[in-house]
Amino acid sequence: MAILQDIAFILGTMLMYASPLIYTALGGVISENSGVINIGLEGMMTIGAFFAAMVGYFTGNPWLGFLAGGLAGGALAVLHAVACVIFDADNVISGIAIIFIGPGLSLFLSRLFFDGATQTKALDLSKKIPRPFNGVFEQNSPLDLVFNQYAVVYIAIFLVFLISFLLYKTRIGLRLRAVGEQPNAALTMGIRVRMVRFLAVVISGVLAGFGGATLSIAIVSLFWGSLISGQGFIALAAMIFGKWRPIPTMFACFLFGIAQGIVVYVGARVQGTISDLLSMLPYVLTLIVLTSLMEKGLAPEALGKPLRERL
Repeated sequence: MAILQDIAFILGTMLMYASPLIYTALGGVISENSGVINIGLEGMMTIGAFFAAMVGYFTGNPWLGFLAGGLAGGALAVLHAVACVIFDADNVISGIAIIFIGPGLSLFLSRLFFDGATQTKALDLSKKIPRPFNGVFEQNSPLDLVFNQYAVVYIAIFLVFLISFLLYKTRIGLRLRAVGEQPNAALTMGIRVRMVRFLAVVISGVLAGFGGATLSIAIVSLFWGSLISGQGFIALAAMIFGKWRPIPTMFACFLFGIAQGIVVYVGARVQGTISDLLSMLPYVLTLIVLTSLMEKGLAPEALGKPLRERL
């Protein structure tokens, strides 16, 4: 029974820590399927995490905070969309700028609204995102440890299947993928390529903002400068490992979530150097994915290539 509980604890932790990655990686899937590289997801997550924590604290409503996080991520994504889609800027350089803008702006606003502090004040624990299955299962039973998750975890999983359906079963998804694969052919079919790409980038920012909000008002209850600490890059790795497809990307996020679950499980039982070394596991796994497991030729054909024609 103890072994079963340990496994359930790791699986429950996996779901919790995979959820912000799922939101953010889905944002990458949408943006990059439209042909725009978005390595700025880290910055969008950060600004989303800050606004979620700030709005959640001042309003006392975690759902308003969650929505604010998504809107903040989308607002930052507008800058990336303007640079890359309207002015044909280099996607990677623009993304790097977003990576720096997100944390910098978040810390500036934190000092402005919280009396010079570089972190927000903690949310009332009773006003965090609710757990829909709280009390359904026996407390600390294996089912409770696995399924007693915050509502945003289940929303993330639902979005995976919704976006997969939209991408591969609807005309909207067909147009989005056409813009990412053959934009010139899409133009001849009357598709407004720049508009599709612009909206895709903004939606990716909203999703990344939701990912940051999940961290700051569900997994923890406040924002600080190093809260995201590479989660956006791990989400990018999951997207690549998932071959730019929503459902495989979700399972890639679960893989990184399991790594984090093992870190938490072992860290609670072992202190010192071993625990510190294990904390590197998710990032080491990211490097392995990017250098060894990624197959070539799977990205959308027009990814990162600017559209020169005027619409």
